[in-house]
Amino acid sequence: MTQDGDLDGLVRKRIRGLRLARGWSLDDLAARCYLSPSTLSRIETGHRRIALDQLAPIARALGTTLDELVTSVSDDDVVIRPHRDVARGTTTWVLSREPGPHGVTVAKMRITRPAPVRGAEELRVHPGRDWFTVLSGTIVLLLGERTILVEAGEAAEFSTMIPHAFGAHGGPAEVLCILDHDGQRTHLRPST
Repeated sequence: MTQDGDLDGLVRKRIRGLRLARGWSLDDLAARCYLSPSTLSRIETGHRRIALDQLAPIARALGTTLDELVTSVSDDDVVIRPHRDVARGTTTWVLSREPGPHGVTVAKMRITRPAPVRGAEELRVHPGRDWFTVLSGTIVLLLGERTILVEAGEAAEFSTMIPHAFGAHGGPAEVLCILDHDGQRTHLRPST
């Protein structure tokens, strides 16, 4: 089947699925979109081509948009693939496709870079706040003059205007983090 044929079949299934989800018969939908029940039946079963002048009223009657009816499906809208940054010792899964309220991003990170050593690594600052919870392993967080161990099941939240750096302690660690816009730019940008 061609890509157009796949999309055509998907649109037909969506029309029928939305109609049935509302508990409507072909007659019910036909009355709402000013088409005959036989025309709708032939559209749903593939015995008639779908014309744009038919699709728009069908979408409107079903409470959806043309875009939602005809958007093709790929697994990119479902599967979140990791981004590996060998230079920074991280693998990141950005879990929020769109920025959330106030531009926050949710990400899972696997950190393999070793714990930072005070004086050997420049501590960074940027506007905003960072929050993370450790899913597995232990994170060493250098925060100003303090060295803090954050273990699995614990969380940390801090102002990123305090110089900070973090890394894994005793092996890889995984964290779930919420980053504001500046934190996202700083922690998730590709290494240079």
